[in-house]
Amino acid sequence: MKPPPFGYRAPRTLDEALDALAAVPSGKVLAGGQSLIPLLNMRLAAPSHLVDINRVAGLDTVHAGDEGVRVGALARHARVERSPEAAAIQPLLGRALRHVAHPVIRNRGTVVGSLAHADPAGEMPAVLAVLGGTVEAASARGRRTIPAAEFFRGPLESALEPGELAVSAFFPAAPPRTGTAFAETARRHGDYALAGVAAVVTLDEDLRVSAARAGYLGICGVPLVLDLAGAAGPAGDWAAAAAHARDSMDPEPDIHAGAEYRRHLAGVLTERTLSIAAAEALRRAGV
Repeated sequence: MKPPPFGYRAPRTLDEALDALAAVPSGKVLAGGQSLIPLLNMRLAAPSHLVDINRVAGLDTVHAGDEGVRVGALARHARVERSPEAAAIQPLLGRALRHVAHPVIRNRGTVVGSLAHADPAGEMPAVLAVLGGTVEAASARGRRTIPAAEFFRGPLESALEPGELAVSAFFPAAPPRTGTAFAETARRHGDYALAGVAAVVTLDEDLRVSAARAGYLGICGVPLVLDLAGAAGPAGDWAAAAAHARDSMDPEPDIHAGAEYRRHLAGVLTERTLSIAAAEALRRAGV
């Protein structure tokens, strides 16, 4: 299959890229291309232009600081996955990235591109959402920071406006006494998940549960985030939290799985990941 005709621009600076997007607001940004190229070849997308940002300097950064991890628009999945600095600040990033497709895809695909693609079955949107991260967007008009809760609008639909480029994403650091876990179920390794869960558990100074959140992929049109601390209670009743999660979601069926099956998977994975995250939180607390 071949893509429809399109114009092509390959800017070398960020300003040139933003000018190109301003000139062709119906254009698409090409970074890793692991999602965009298949859409073009299947003619599910037909942009007038592609703006290839791979030659733009300064967009391939991965900066891990005390507050969190900032990932530039050209940072490949594999680089972030293998970054010990990123893993030390926010372990959930690497844990989720290991589930993204296959190594050959992760070598080219980008973290920020995955977010901009806004696939509800993608791992990165769920991680950004459960961590309360942000996306920085730039255009010829200026810059703005978009919270994850506002960034994902629907399947393959983000809050990016015509002419905007997602230049980076920020994943907040794990607080003290916090553990994380990630799990998903797919028909085959590397396939899109039928359901997946990114879990975060934080303990107070008395080692009782003070926060428990789960972010879901493959459940609905946008990443679903549930606060499960109340259902789990201070002692961490993860079975009760999983039951509450099942009752709080309305999965969308498709040819791969029905709604009830997805709800069941989400419950099983919720209990599993919360338990693993809580155990890690205890280890980080020195217990």
